[in-house]
Amino acid sequence: MTAPLLEPPGGRPLRIGSRTSLLATVQARHVAELIHEYAPGVATEIVPIRVSADVWDGDLSRIGGKGAFSKEIDRALVAGEIDVAVHCMKDVPGDVPLAEGTAFGAYLERGDVHDVVVTRDGTPLADLPPGSVVGTGSVRRRAQLGMYRPDLRTERIRGNVDSRLARLNEDGSGYAALILARVGLDRIGETAQPQEVLPLEFHQADEGVVSMVPAVGAGVIGVQARQRDLAVMSLLGGLNHDQTARHILAERSMLHELRGHCNSPIAGYATTTADGAMSLHGMVFNRDGSELVRFHCSGSPDDPAALGSEVAAELLRLGARRLIDATGG
Repeated sequence: MTAPLLEPPGGRPLRIGSRTSLLATVQARHVAELIHEYAPGVATEIVPIRVSADVWDGDLSRIGGKGAFSKEIDRALVAGEIDVAVHCMKDVPGDVPLAEGTAFGAYLERGDVHDVVVTRDGTPLADLPPGSVVGTGSVRRRAQLGMYRPDLRTERIRGNVDSRLARLNEDGSGYAALILARVGLDRIGETAQPQEVLPLEFHQADEGVVSMVPAVGAGVIGVQARQRDLAVMSLLGGLNHDQTARHILAERSMLHELRGHCNSPIAGYATTTADGAMSLHGMVFNRDGSELVRFHCSGSPDDPAALGSEVAAELLRLGARRLIDATGG
């Protein structure tokens, strides 16, 4: 495939907007490398943007939910201060429209979607004493952990991956373990700390297996641009991973129709089966995991949105609306 001719005004580099965290910077650099491979003549510049969610230690709903991870970057994109924006798709809200005039031009090939339990000494989750404190900033993780180990305490821990690890390892921190995304640890090279990989497949609470079904968009980097910038959108099209894009469309269609917000414990994960069909698992929990509804369905890979809608409709029929509404906005 031949890369499109791309000449930003004034001969300047293509500006890649990103959050300032170590993980976000690593992901932005990865996007820059892919652009250079696909279009060697295109120079790039990473523009770090400080966002609200990275300096807020409280409940995300108080500052606009998951949109707080991207609103400053969206403003910079719409204002022409950057040319593309790099996002973790699990942080892109499903109940808020994208910034006007923008669209995702590329979804990079999905990384590992497993969650892991990280401890100082490798103690398995099953062996943590009752009352131990597990740190997580995710309502989805908190609900699923509550299903299997209601005797553990979960406490919100915010901040970037590296700062969370530092807090775990502080003397007297009070945390026995953290639950984190494996892909984030891999991307920043933090693989020395003992990790217990949690299975993706759902298990009943009495089976003795702690599973952690992924978040919608887990492991996927999305690259957003202005729709009117046709050369940029064409360039991003060359980076797009088609199967990942289809999976994301199915998952986010489900999330959109559920009208989930940042306090909604929702899990959703699409895959392609051995026979080429698309499979979508959807789950909605209450806050502590004591109630849940779940549904799994397969469909054509040519209509991911229809599959997402079908799973959402069945979850709503099973009572998802009540669980979502009870968690507040």
